[in-house]
Amino acid sequence: MSVLISGTIAGATVPAHADQARDARFFQKIEGQWRGPGEIVAGKYRGTKFICQFDGSVPDSRLGMSLDGDCRVGLFTQKMTATVQRDGRTYSGTFLDGAGGEGLDVTAGNVSRDRVALTLNRKQLDGAMLARLADDNTLNVTVSVRVGGELVPVIGMSLDRLDPVQVGSVR
Repeated sequence: MSVLISGTIAGATVPAHADQARDARFFQKIEGQWRGPGEIVAGKYRGTKFICQFDGSVPDSRLGMSLDGDCRVGLFTQKMTATVQRDGRTYSGTFLDGAGGEGLDVTAGNVSRDRVALTLNRKQLDGAMLARLADDNTLNVTVSVRVGGELVPVIGMSLDRLDPVQVGSVR
């Protein structure tokens, strides 16, 4: 699965006037436990369905987030981890073990009120991940790769919060 989501979008940077408080509020809403189905929607493994479960957290010392967990397809389980942190005026991080291993690098990012858009890179593949909070208890994730001049969705997930009690304390 990690081979399919390797990719990047060039140029997604946070403007100098970015609202760090807004970014922090978004990342705090990601804290907690998430679980839900996903599907590979393009490519060789199109139609493959899976279930993922993640623990979301924010670092104490820097602006950002981590998701740690796994995704399961039938009897097979793949560990999944992603870390994103503020790096100057943008975001950087890794998915799995980064592009130097079997994962990919987060090379840039932009946070808005209800979503984060991250630029992903692995060798010559470019792509993006968009994580959007549909509401306080639903996180939709889409991973796309660049084909020609176009971004093509490859993976989609809809995660539900397993610990809804924490949401009230975030506001």
